Amino acid sequence: MPQIPEKVHELTVGQLAARSGAAVSALHFYESKGLLSSRRTSGNQRRFTRDTLRRVAFVRAAQRVGIPLATIREALAELPEERTPTEGDWARLSRSWRSELDERIKQLNRLRDHLTDCIGCGCLSLDTCVLSNPDDAFGQRAAGSRLMVEHRDAGSRGGPPPERARGDRDIQCCDD
Repeated sequence: MPQIPEKVHELTVGQLAARSGAAVSALHFYESKGLLSSRRTSGNQRRFTRDTLRRVAFVRAAQRVGIPLATIREALAELPEERTPTEGDWARLSRSWRSELDERIKQLNRLRDHLTDCIGCGCLSLDTCVLSNPDDAFGQRAAGSRLMVEHRDAGSRGGPPPERARGDRDIQCCDD
């Protein structure tokens, strides 16, 4: 990793990329999404303050655990611009995401534990399928493997529903 002398207070996009491990295109993208900011020189070149390195690290770590960019942007907006964020600043922000991550981990563990049950299912809508029908929400409405069968509403035309042909449904499933 290239060293940047202490006396250098601003980094070019290439220096920031080399130090952070992020591609230049990723840094441009982060900037376009409001995650990073830079100033422009008289030659229209980007210059980033040194604390941007920590912001890039934060963005990349948050992305790795699945935090949406909009949420990351909101968190970064709470950080001070005039100084490098402290460990306490980062701890406060990451604490707010803990319950969301715990819930995601719980869901992923459930998916992993039940994946083998569903591989042979076929339509993935049987009452035992915890992947596509958790807690058998659809089984409470109707038996069988169809998630939903809706008939076209003929009542709005003033008459009873017409006789239906086999393929005359809005949504079909494999058990019809």
